[in-house]
Amino acid sequence: MTRRSPLDDPDNAAFAWGRYKRMMKGMLALTLTTIGIVLAWLTYENGLLSIHFYIAWGLGIGFMMMLVAALMGLVFLSNGTGHDESIDDRLGDEAKDAWEDR
Repeated sequence: MTRRSPLDDPDNAAFAWGRYKRMMKGMLALTLTTIGIVLAWLTYENGLLSIHFYIAWGLGIGFMMMLVAALMGLVFLSNGTGHDESIDDRLGDEAKDAWEDR
């Protein structure tokens, strides 16, 4: 039988998701700052280019940084709340031994 996750408690879940949202807002600010710096640097180095060039760079950098932030934030959320420890490991040491034999 699986144990209850700490995220099942509404107070713990609200605190954890609030922290996640604050982290994502901070990463959005950092991402927008980074995009601005990179686009300014590209304009300084190459002069004015097509608007499509700047849109592609901005979207590429923004999507990559926010995706990494979201996935790493979920890892921190899962580990920081104790959700990882609530998983029932049915294989136990069998899986560990199988990996060590390779």
